[in-house]
Amino acid sequence: MDRPETRFVWNGESALAYQVLGEAYPDLVYLPGTVSNVEMNWDHPTMSRFLHGLARSRRLIVIDPRGVGCSERSSPHDIWPLELIMEDVAVVLEEVGSERAAILATNQLGLVACMFAATYPGRTLAVILHGTRANYLWSEETPWEWTEERNEEMAENGGKWARSDALEDIRARDPSMADDLGYVQWWYRYGLLSEGLGSAVASYRKYMRTDIRPILPSIHVPVLVLVRPHARKGDPSWVRPAHYLAEHVPGAKIEELPGRDASLWIGDQAPVLRAIDAFLGDVRREESELGRVVSTVLFTDIVASTGKASELGDRGWGELVERHHAAVRALLERYRGVEVDTAGDGFFASFDGPARAIRCAQAIVDQVRHLGIEIRAGLHTGECEMIDGKVGGIAVNIGARLCAMADPGEVLVSSTVKDLVAGSGLVFEGRGEHALKGIPGEWRLWAVVPS
Repeated sequence: MDRPETRFVWNGESALAYQVLGEAYPDLVYLPGTVSNVEMNWDHPTMSRFLHGLARSRRLIVIDPRGVGCSERSSPHDIWPLELIMEDVAVVLEEVGSERAAILATNQLGLVACMFAATYPGRTLAVILHGTRANYLWSEETPWEWTEERNEEMAENGGKWARSDALEDIRARDPSMADDLGYVQWWYRYGLLSEGLGSAVASYRKYMRTDIRPILPSIHVPVLVLVRPHARKGDPSWVRPAHYLAEHVPGAKIEELPGRDASLWIGDQAPVLRAIDAFLGDVRREESELGRVVSTVLFTDIVASTGKASELGDRGWGELVERHHAAVRALLERYRGVEVDTAGDGFFASFDGPARAIRCAQAIVDQVRHLGIEIRAGLHTGECEMIDGKVGGIAVNIGARLCAMADPGEVLVSSTVKDLVAGSGLVFEGRGEHALKGIPGEWRLWAVVPS
């Protein structure tokens, strides 16, 4: 079959590989899991037939995620956070001139698709998920997930990839292909050429500690969850995560497909393609709710400002505030934050990525010390209302409460923020559970450890 050209676009110093197939509207972005290689997709007829099926009535954009396949590789010590992979998707879409696209994401990349949809609803037509789970560690809410010890065992096993491992993987994942020697050989090479073993283990550990459950209610684009309930012998740890996603994303639909193979492209592809075609056809006839987005909000406040103002006098204090504001605005620009408001000696800003927001807050803490002052900072990621072009809502109130509770020189974050930056290299110390004034429930807070 025809093999589309592999193209590259740069995001900073990293090259991102992608392919484009078909021309019709709407655009569909395909984000495979961490096993991906846009060139090798065409080396087996089953996969190539599936991709042509996806592109038969739309433009298909297949992306090798950062760190995988033909895109820029990562090292075990340089595993990029979700928000950067999400940014990569936006860069590819801009490169191919796509203003709005549906996203088909499998396995771990479904987390990226969910974050993208919540953060950029205006750029997301719809999301289709397969093999995705909202979190990877056992909890009372998700008792079908594995414990950290078992996940760690799986991570260690991921650092071994031999032909026998490929065969065992296929027997568990796609049993109908276990006797197809050509497919086994292709899958073995596909795994080898997708990701380095060390970075694969590090990447697994990053996703293992990522939890997007707090984000799910904030997704307001149409979502379809695909699952083959008889795959992996009906294991609850395979089936229940799909139903959990469908139950917790507003208005999401779930489609149960026939077959006992876990991979979408294996087995009878017709029901898969029909479900996707029907869903996207319905989406085009509906309007998505676009008035709410997920943002990370940052609040900062100068510590002991009243005493400092009294010490310096009106003129001296005014000059210090001007220098403080200039320093903060420069750092907001560097980390792509949006200044929402200033209230005297504090700042309120929003970001489309929590890791960038934390690093900006750390930079502000360090920078203003040169001015002889200390600040405190609070961050929260959540659903925000767009009011006259500015973010508002309960997420903003939570960010403000956290700032007020932070110690001098401290960056205090919610558990939501901490769970979304797994793999970023940021380190946290627990600050216990607290009641936030006017906010229901108890909130577990974390202080960012200075780098």
